[in-house]
Amino acid sequence: MKIAIALSMMLVMILWMIRPVQAADLPRVGQQAPDFSVVDQNSKLQKLTDYQGKWLVLYFYPKDETPGCTTEACAYRDDIHKIQQLGAAVVGVSIDDASSHAEFADKHHLPFPLLADKEGTVAKSYGSERTLMGYKLARRNTFIIDPTGHIAKVYVDVDAEQNPQEVIADLRQLQSLR
Repeated sequence: MKIAIALSMMLVMILWMIRPVQAADLPRVGQQAPDFSVVDQNSKLQKLTDYQGKWLVLYFYPKDETPGCTTEACAYRDDIHKIQQLGAAVVGVSIDDASSHAEFADKHHLPFPLLADKEGTVAKSYGSERTLMGYKLARRNTFIIDPTGHIAKVYVDVDAEQNPQEVIADLRQLQSLR
């Protein structure tokens, strides 16, 4: 009986830790995008204000060199010219450090910054931080930020392979409305 209760409590705790992002935790369309100032894989300071006047695709991912994260990063790499033709930049964010990002970017020839959000502050401000078994990770969420620094589109728990194509289609649509 005690084992069953302990297992039930453990299951509840695990489910709570991996619960889906609550809409209230995420910045909403139309809101000012949360500011950030974090180094990338080249130890270069990246700030939200660096992208003012441009569209920004800010995508969060759990961990360098994991299957889904590699798929997503390479999909953005493969579509980077289409995204740039739409006047947008791509920036990836995870809680890995700059050296891990540097190895990941070099190995997969990633032509965009990867922010080393080691403390999880950027992920948290975008409602994209989670803790799994004591480790902080970023949730696989993506945000399109318009040239004025406002959230234009939010994607929650994205499909790693399809997200860049969704972003391209939505960038076209959002730009046609301006």
